[in-house]
Amino acid sequence: MAYIIISNNPEVKEKYKQTYFIDGISRDVLIKVRDLIHKGYELISHPLPASIKTMSSPFRSVILTEEKTSSVDPLQLEVIENSIQKLDRHIKLNGIDSKHSDDYKKLDYLFLKSALEESNNLNC
Repeated sequence: MAYIIISNNPEVKEKYKQTYFIDGISRDVLIKVRDLIHKGYELISHPLPASIKTMSSPFRSVILTEEKTSSVDPLQLEVIENSIQKLDRHIKLNGIDSKHSDDYKKLDYLFLKSALEESNNLNC
């Protein structure tokens, strides 16, 4: 299955030609993902990282299907809306950790690479 990557990580933009680059913070990435889900795109990777610490990352990359469906999946909308709310709460409490940007940039790239490899193994 063909895919697109929504990301604000310059390293991802540089390595993957199918990246839609967002000039903003991780929340801006999730907003764009939400907008695309409303247009019929579907999530391949989860919009939030697995660990609380990486929620403070200024970088986020999300994989979506490249093909749009004719209808919007309500579960997909629920996932992205809940993700935006959780990220907002986390940022309000803990802020964004820009001090370790280079580390977060690398982690985001490695998480994305792993997700792409896993989805290819599942024939997505």
